[in-house]
Amino acid sequence: MAEAQASGRAAQLARTGLRHGWTTGACATAATTAAYTALLSGDFPDPVTITLPKGQRPAFALAGERLGPGREAMAAVVKDAGDDPDVTHGAVIRATVRILPPGAGVVFRAGPGVGTVTRPGLPLAVGEPAINPVPRQMMREHVEAVAAELGGTGDAEIEISVDHGEEIARSTWNPRLGILGGLSILGTTGIVVPYSCSAWIDSIRRGVDVARAAGRTHVAGCTGSTSEKVAVAVHGLPEDALLDMGDFAGAVLKYLRRHPVGRLTIAGGFAKLSKLAAGHLDLHSSRSQVDKGFLADLARRGGADAELAAAVAGANTGLETVQLCAAHGVPLGDLVAAAARDQALGVLRGAPVAVDVICIDRAGTVVGRAESSGPR
Repeated sequence: MAEAQASGRAAQLARTGLRHGWTTGACATAATTAAYTALLSGDFPDPVTITLPKGQRPAFALAGERLGPGREAMAAVVKDAGDDPDVTHGAVIRATVRILPPGAGVVFRAGPGVGTVTRPGLPLAVGEPAINPVPRQMMREHVEAVAAELGGTGDAEIEISVDHGEEIARSTWNPRLGILGGLSILGTTGIVVPYSCSAWIDSIRRGVDVARAAGRTHVAGCTGSTSEKVAVAVHGLPEDALLDMGDFAGAVLKYLRRHPVGRLTIAGGFAKLSKLAAGHLDLHSSRSQVDKGFLADLARRGGADAELAAAVAGANTGLETVQLCAAHGVPLGDLVAAAARDQALGVLRGAPVAVDVICIDRAGTVVGRAESSGPR
């Protein structure tokens, strides 16, 4: 099955011409395997081969190695994210492994550039290094396998570090999620699929988890920094209630359907939210377009005559449709906000989440609002 899945993914990537990559968790596992092998055998395997959760067996070249005095070894791997625009592409991930007394088990430490969890709501306890559960399990299994092959006990301290990780982490959600000091070691499959945006969507989910753990009853899904500022100004929300939704409205709504928060504000640019109003859950320009015909129909419902509706249908941009309608007293912004709210409630499928919507222009001026409405 794993081989069939891998073959299917390979065929799909071949069709797109994009190259897949490896998660930080896979790289940390490879570095850990090489370092622990060197501790038991005196030699670093290079390249080092690991087994991913679905059975694939990639090999990783070592970017550095050190067999220290006593019972410590370090191996490093450079992360290759393939053709995905990942901020950690090219990062050097290091594993320093130390032998522990029999019965101590496997202990994880955060080295330089790896964050520490400081808020509840994540899948790790407060105070733990930000090494996610699946990468931890991968490292444990590989240490166990090496121990079985080379006669070790499998008791080890694994310290993961990332060169310049604290600096790179400023471009991620980690500070907002309460992961301080560096990056998270992530990955559930070990493979980075180009433009799958899985890391962003996972960050949205963790943002909801952190907000719920903090007792927040109102969160805001925002398409960007300008809409985020507007949501804060309108509702006075704290930082841990803000979800950097980007284009992934569907990810926010589907996760809240399973993990509800009492109220959701959706805030974003008029053009993006007009796509949500038309039923699109991915708001990226390459995957959905502003439907001027849909906007013209909304304008008619709001009182536009045939001439104005035709002008809306032929407008150059979404924002121009708002301006045209405003000049004729037609509240297209409010109509789009209400339609977007209704689409969101439909995706929520009766989950106990009330929704309101704020549409803005590029300058951050509110051009449409729909007040809070509850489950359907």
